[in-house]
Amino acid sequence: MAVKRIEGNLTVVQAAEQRIRNVFSNGVKVYLAFSGGKDTLCMCSLIYELAMRGEIDPKLLTVVFIDEEALYESMFQMALRWRKRFISIGAQFRWYCLPVYQVSMLHHLADDESWITWEPGKEDVWIRQPPPFAILRDPAIQYAGQMNYQTFLPKVCMDGLMLVGVRASESVQRVKYLSRVDMTKGHTTGNNIIYPIYDWKDSDVWLFIKERHLDFPQAYIDLYRVGVKKSQLRLCNFFASESIAGLRYIAETAPDLWDRIQKREPNAYLALLYWDSEMFHRSTAKRRALESSEPSKDYKALCKKILFDEPDNYFTNPRTKEVARSYKQLYIKGYSFMTQRHFKKMYEALMAGDPKKRSLRAIYTDVFTDYTKYSKKTDAVKEVKRNG
Repeated sequence: MAVKRIEGNLTVVQAAEQRIRNVFSNGVKVYLAFSGGKDTLCMCSLIYELAMRGEIDPKLLTVVFIDEEALYESMFQMALRWRKRFISIGAQFRWYCLPVYQVSMLHHLADDESWITWEPGKEDVWIRQPPPFAILRDPAIQYAGQMNYQTFLPKVCMDGLMLVGVRASESVQRVKYLSRVDMTKGHTTGNNIIYPIYDWKDSDVWLFIKERHLDFPQAYIDLYRVGVKKSQLRLCNFFASESIAGLRYIAETAPDLWDRIQKREPNAYLALLYWDSEMFHRSTAKRRALESSEPSKDYKALCKKILFDEPDNYFTNPRTKEVARSYKQLYIKGYSFMTQRHFKKMYEALMAGDPKKRSLRAIYTDVFTDYTKYSKKTDAVKEVKRNG
């Protein structure tokens, strides 16, 4: 699907401020989804400054933070600072420490790919203890692991409008999703979710942080120093695909924290042993050098083997089997024109695990974009031949 981009006469900061004003002008409850990352930081700063200037009513605001337990210390400290700031201007700050399930990058070889934050009965191995003011129970969650935070958040925010710091530039999937949003209806998605900074790029985020002299989690600097690209700096729980790179840094520099992580997640050592493998979607110079001395792999045959010939050896629980079925559909649809490059991406995604099917959507886009280009080129050649 083609996405049409239109330039406006406002800066992204001015546009975001106007969207936030529009939300608060309705006089209804406003919720801010807080994560502790750089996008949240920008959202918090915009809302705080507008409140301090008297342009929005902070008493309408409730900040909702789903504490994922496995957080960088600098993220935790930033959350404490912003909680204090928002409370000081009359806003509410709900800090939830609930037993919700998370997908672990380290669990795709096991029968269950999830782990439960703040899991009851495992208090002795929690990475840290909840702060004294945290909300530990909610009627929406009847038992541990009943839902993830993406499901829980809309439930507790359904009586108002929710501000979320999702940006289109972070993935092809988000570009497509946000391109379908009807921006003539208050920049909403048809429900109660609003994305004030949806059109910001990474450079906009970091420039805003620099120009406003905002404090941000030290973990970003630490990850950048160990080689994580600026465009790939993501801070969420340690075991998610977006942030698992940080485990190597923690093991090297924070042995006490590393010990706690290992108690909580016994498979954490895999990040150290197999970082340069397809398990973590990595394609480093070291890995390429090692593989260059090996015989070339037939990735099409490997995909056929794990998807059709021996699926029970690779997909051992309902979730992985469901993901495998989706990959089989792509294989069937595209096997006649997919290349070894496409099959390699498919194979590595299956080996690394793709519980949210993000890699699958990216591969779909890649395959059919290449097919469209090939078809146009073939048609052009045929036209030249017909015309002599």
